[in-house]
Amino acid sequence: MTTPPPQGNPFAQGQPQGNPFAQGQAPDPSQGGFPQQGGQPGFPPPGAPVPPPQQGRKLSFKTIKNIVIVLIIAGVAIGTYITSQDDADTAAVGDCMHRGSTDDNNPDLEVVDCGDAKAQYKVLAKVEGNFSGLTAQTKCEAESKDFQYSYTETNGSKSFLLCLKDK
Repeated sequence: MTTPPPQGNPFAQGQPQGNPFAQGQAPDPSQGGFPQQGGQPGFPPPGAPVPPPQQGRKLSFKTIKNIVIVLIIAGVAIGTYITSQDDADTAAVGDCMHRGSTDDNNPDLEVVDCGDAKAQYKVLAKVEGNFSGLTAQTKCEAESKDFQYSYTETNGSKSFLLCLKDK
């Protein structure tokens, strides 16, 4: 006759056979109470603090688009500022000028280096104030005897007269 296999875990070593809870026995407090359960690999055990998600440096399309728009606007503003710095209102006595337009009402004068091939006129005098055609002519005659051209510009409070001659 054959005997039935023993009850419990046949692979357990040094532990009493059988389930102590099934037999109505409480766990031994000297052994730390209930056995600790491990979590799945890669996950913290239950009840452990969860670390905050890592902040990535991933930029969204919207952020990139906004940065590009700001750079374009800044580029246009800087370009406009730089090109306006060579206008007639920044000219001083001794500067050379280039006429960028054939329109007599808006000659688009800009300051250029006197050694530049584009230099056409030399500033003989600059007078602050608002002048009409005849008074500009008279004022340039008084400021510089050998002037050939007068240029007036009225920009609100920054009106002036330039007395010019061919370079």
